[in-house]
Amino acid sequence: MIDQSTSGELLDTKEEFSLVKRAKSFTHAGRGVVVFIKTTHNAWIHLILAAVAVFLGIFFSITTTEWLFIILAAGFVLVTEAINTAIEIDIDLTSPEYHPYAKDTKDVAAGAVLIAALTAFLIGFMIFTPYVLTLIR
Repeated sequence: MIDQSTSGELLDTKEEFSLVKRAKSFTHAGRGVVVFIKTTHNAWIHLILAAVAVFLGIFFSITTTEWLFIILAAGFVLVTEAINTAIEIDIDLTSPEYHPYAKDTKDVAAGAVLIAALTAFLIGFMIFTPYVLTLIR
């Protein structure tokens, strides 16, 4: 563990490995996932769209490589949404009154989610379009 002294120096404070502390960190992370799912309405939209992609993947029997791309794309969107949520929570705490930098920070974080969602859409489109066209024909 690295700590910072009052003079700004980094201090190396060795902490022994503890299974109990590692288990607690998983508990905290799990709580974070629950907070994310409960408080972020867009997360539900992303989860529903991921479920649709999984349904389509099963329906069309997509390849293992295609599954990897679907899983990575869905995870990419959920991770960026979770980071966006954490940034919004922090900004609301540290800058409760309006500030243009706080707005910019939130907008950039939301933009990252948009980029991830568009990337996931393009991946899904590229994977599923040939299957849908084959089904139509």
